[in-house]
Amino acid sequence: MCGIVGYTGPRQALPLVLEGLRRLEYRGYDSAGVVVLDRDGAAPQLNLAKKAGRIGNLEAFIDTGAVALAGTTGMGHTRWATHGGPTDRNAHPHTDMHRRVAVIHNGIIENFVPLRAELEAAGIEFSSDTDTEVVAHLLSRVMADGPTAGDLPASMAAVCRGLEGAFTLVAMHLDAPETLVAARRNSPLVVGIGEDEMFVASDVAAFIAHTRNAVELGQDQLVVINPDGYEVTSFTGGEPDFREFHVDWDLSAAEKGGFEFFMDKEIEEQPAAVAQTLLGHFDGSGIVLDELRLSEDDLRTIDKVFVVACGTAYHSGLVAKYAIEHWCRIPVEVEVASEFRYRDPVLNRDTLVVAVSQSGETADTLEALRHARRQKARVLAVCNTNGSQIPRESDAVVYIHAGPEIGVASTKAFLGMLTANYLVGLALAQARGTKYRDEIAREYEELTKIPDAIATTLTLMDPVRKLAQEISTAKAILFLGRHVGYPVALEGALKLKELAYMHAEGFAAGELKHGPIALIEEGLPVVIVTPSPVTDPLLHSKLLSNIREIQARGARTIVIAEEGDETVAPFADFLIELPKVPKLYQPLITTVPLQILAAEIARAKGFDLDKPRNLAKSVTVE
Repeated sequence: MCGIVGYTGPRQALPLVLEGLRRLEYRGYDSAGVVVLDRDGAAPQLNLAKKAGRIGNLEAFIDTGAVALAGTTGMGHTRWATHGGPTDRNAHPHTDMHRRVAVIHNGIIENFVPLRAELEAAGIEFSSDTDTEVVAHLLSRVMADGPTAGDLPASMAAVCRGLEGAFTLVAMHLDAPETLVAARRNSPLVVGIGEDEMFVASDVAAFIAHTRNAVELGQDQLVVINPDGYEVTSFTGGEPDFREFHVDWDLSAAEKGGFEFFMDKEIEEQPAAVAQTLLGHFDGSGIVLDELRLSEDDLRTIDKVFVVACGTAYHSGLVAKYAIEHWCRIPVEVEVASEFRYRDPVLNRDTLVVAVSQSGETADTLEALRHARRQKARVLAVCNTNGSQIPRESDAVVYIHAGPEIGVASTKAFLGMLTANYLVGLALAQARGTKYRDEIAREYEELTKIPDAIATTLTLMDPVRKLAQEISTAKAILFLGRHVGYPVALEGALKLKELAYMHAEGFAAGELKHGPIALIEEGLPVVIVTPSPVTDPLLHSKLLSNIREIQARGARTIVIAEEGDETVAPFADFLIELPKVPKLYQPLITTVPLQILAAEIARAKGFDLDKPRNLAKSVTVE
């Protein structure tokens, strides 16, 4: 969840580290800090600055000149607090007692309590409440004494072998003035290869302005960087596991481009994001996955599918269930990833587990995937981040290719995940023979029309923005839907919770009379996602009944409907008409006004759309 960045090279480190932190602030913004190795004095020293709150607080403190931060090797951290509150003392970097070593960390050290007790018994004094500080003291100790004394990479490897949990660690030491050493286990880390300079970071966004050449690291890997290059080893003794790659997007994709918030930009990018997800996945004869380490026979024998995911990705999985069961005629279960392995699901080699994660590093989803593999199930990843851990451990991959999503509340990645899930369903139908090739081609062709429909939808949103201003003072908003509209209702409620901090609930409309109708009162806004009267007349008529029930009790009905649906208009206090698309693909359209509604309500309340309180973009700890 935290953001880390490090630099070594010929330039001053501080501006580059701060720039990287600003690009990574979506990963956490409880506190921030930097450390630079200063070699200009009589003896080298590590100079630190750190402050609670957002990076702006740190920058303001640095601008006072209270700390000298000159030097060409440095690193920084933006924190999402886990152990210890978001205070100055708990901000990273952390050092040993003698300030010879500095450490930054993303993740959780699960065995930090006994480690801390051991160090305190040996006379070590701690200056924070974090789990991270134990690493600084341990590294200082093994660098000073023992078989790895004086060898920073070997000492770091020795420390990592004694740690339990998920971590990315980056360390610097006075005895290695141009060197950074970093290690990862179940937490993201990439290396940026510049010209006579090197970077490490949680995300390529941190260094994309300076290089698009990067290195992805496998599990339990340690990398040493200096201005001349990098070296990767396994800190558990295995073979080095890494791959160089070229980032396929540039700096402009990580900039706001004139928008007030990244989220505004990412909503507008959704037509292109869906088009990019589809690109290259149909070769004229059938659906093609990005990576496939399974045979056609392996796919043909699949007789059950589990979709495991968290949050917004989970909602995309609920839509996938409708599509896969309809096209493939096999049962699909959608599971919250954090619960999956604990209920001991029945899995075997004919089970396909679809792991959906924007970042590819979501801790609960990764552990669900590993449980599935231990039970011999096949695993397919849907992901937006090339080379991240979930795709690396999967048998097949569909990448979203939506580009960087900086806003914490997902928008374009959600539509990308929906689109990728449809491709997974078509690939399974193709392998199992439940759809003919020409039928699959027609479905893919219909999908290729969706970006234009999303673009049209975006041009119709000004009335929704005005509506958001009107209802921004409501104490709660309810969302209703049927069939694929139900997951859309859940997603609409989640967006409102994330962005506007309002009570919001999504319900299957058929459940209204089984309890939720008790919440209906005068003036309560209720958003109803209505199916097409042409392609789904039965459900449409049932939704009309629900709308009448709500309206009769004084609620304000906000109805999302297909253009030309004249039957619903008399029962809508506010009608949002959207382009006609096939039934299964409606979530790609109907989600858009709910994103904008939530964003505009949050804006009316004066909230930061990109950085909702208490949230981080990538949840890399359980």
